[in-house]
Amino acid sequence: MKILPREEKFFDYFNQQVKIICQAADLLVDGAASGNAHLANAAHQIRTLEEQADGIIHEIYTLLNSTFITPLDPEDIHSLSSHLDDVIDGIEDSVHRMLAYHIDPIPTMVVELCRVVQSCALTIQKAFAALSKGEPLIEHCIEVNRLEETADQLGRAAVSDLFLKEPDPIRILKLKEIYEFLEQTTDFCEDVADALQNVQVKNS
Repeated sequence: MKILPREEKFFDYFNQQVKIICQAADLLVDGAASGNAHLANAAHQIRTLEEQADGIIHEIYTLLNSTFITPLDPEDIHSLSSHLDDVIDGIEDSVHRMLAYHIDPIPTMVVELCRVVQSCALTIQKAFAALSKGEPLIEHCIEVNRLEETADQLGRAAVSDLFLKEPDPIRILKLKEIYEFLEQTTDFCEDVADALQNVQVKNS
C-alpha cells in the first residue's frame, strides 16, 4: 500500500480506538459469561472506555482540521474513526440492554454472539496494525465479513429457538432485542472492514 508522508498520530489514534474496542469486547464476554452478578461492573467499565473513545474521536477531528497533508484522504480518516465509534457504542448498548432487562440466566447463545463480537474486534485490531505498517489487510477484512455472517446465522437460529421453546413472551422480546443489538454490533464491525478495504484500494 502506498502511503504519502504522513502525520503518524492518526494511526496512533486509530490503534488506541481499536485497543479500547478490544477491551470493551473482552468485558462484554466476561460479563455475559459470568452472569448478572458481574454484568453491572462490566457495563460500568465499558461506559468508562466509551468515554475514552469519545475523547480520541475529538482528538482525531481536531488534528484533521489542523493537518495540511494527511496520510489518508480526510474523508477516509473521518469514516474510519466514525465506524470505530459505532462499534464501541454498539458494545455499550448491548451490555446495557442485557443489564436493563435482568436476563437470568443469560443464554449460551448470547455469550456466543458476544464472542463473535470479540473475534471481530481482535481481527479489526490486526487490520489496523497492518494499515499502520502499510501492509496488506484484505485477509483481515474478509475474516470480519465471515464473522458477521456467522453472527447473522447464530442470531437467526437463536430467535427461531426462542419462538419454539420459550414460553414467556416478555423474555422472548427481551432476548430477541439483545440478539439484534449484538448482531448490529457485528454489522458495525463489517462497516469498519469495508471502509478499510476502500482505503486499501485507493492507496494501492
